[in-house]
Amino acid sequence: MYLRKHYRTIVLSDIHLGTTHSKVQEVSDFLRKVNCDRLILNGDIIDGWHIKKNGTRRWQPKHTQFFKVLMKLMENCGTEIIYVRGNHDDFLDALAPIRLGNIQVVKDYVLETEHGRYFVTHGDIFDRVTSQMKWLANLGDAGYTFLLWFNSWYNRYRTWRGKPYYSLSQRIKQKVKTAVSYISDFEKTLAEFAQARKFNGVICGHIHHPANTYYGAIHYLNSGDWVETLSALVEDEDGNWRVVYYSDMLQTLAEESEESQPSCLISAI
Repeated sequence: MYLRKHYRTIVLSDIHLGTTHSKVQEVSDFLRKVNCDRLILNGDIIDGWHIKKNGTRRWQPKHTQFFKVLMKLMENCGTEIIYVRGNHDDFLDALAPIRLGNIQVVKDYVLETEHGRYFVTHGDIFDRVTSQMKWLANLGDAGYTFLLWFNSWYNRYRTWRGKPYYSLSQRIKQKVKTAVSYISDFEKTLAEFAQARKFNGVICGHIHHPANTYYGAIHYLNSGDWVETLSALVEDEDGNWRVVYYSDMLQTLAEESEESQPSCLISAI
C-alpha cells in the first residue's frame, strides 16, 4: 500500500518500445506509482526504425501493457496525454496534429506554466546528423545498439556479483570528448532557439542525457530515457521542475514503507 505521488506534469521520452533494450516494465511500474494532470510523451516512445527493420516480432505483451497503463491514467486520474513525435517514431508525421479525446499527437508543443512558456520538442530537428544525414544516424544507431547489448551483458555479470545496475554506456559517453561536446552543443542550440523565440525554457529528449540547468535566462530541461538512465521530468504543485530517477523512487518508497503506514490507499493501475 502506498500513496501515489501527484505532479502537475510528467515528461517521458526515448522509451523505444519494440527494441530489446527498452525498460518498458520499469516505466510502466513508474507510471503505476504516480499520477499527473498532464503526461508529455516527448518522442521515440515507439521505435519505428527497429520495427520497420525487424517487423513486429520484437513487440511483446509488456509493450502493449504500457499503453494500457496510459489508458488507466486517463480513466482514473483524468490525465491529459500529449504525444510529441520523435525521429524514431516519425511515422506519426502523417497524423500530427490530431486530437482523439484526451490524447493529442503533435510535432511540437508549447507548455504554459506559472514560470513562463516552455517549448517542448523531441530535439531531433536540432540535430544535424539526424535531420540531414539519416544514413549516418542509422550507422550511429547500429553502434549504439551494440553498446547497449554489451551494457546488458555487463550488468548480468554485476547482478551475478550482487552489485546494482550500472550504465556503462552512459559512462563511456561521458568520457568520450566528442560525445561530451555533442551534448553541450545540442543543449546550447536549443537554448539559443528558445531565447530567439521568446520562450522561457525548452523541454527535450533525444540525446538520452537528463538535465535541469540554465543557459543564461533559458531553462533547459531534458527528460533522459528509459533505455539507460530510467529518468523523467516532473513539475510539482508549485511549478518547480526536477529530474527523477526510477531507482531513487524505489529507494524512497522502500524507506517510506518502513517508517510509516499510508493514511489512505489509491488503487494501483
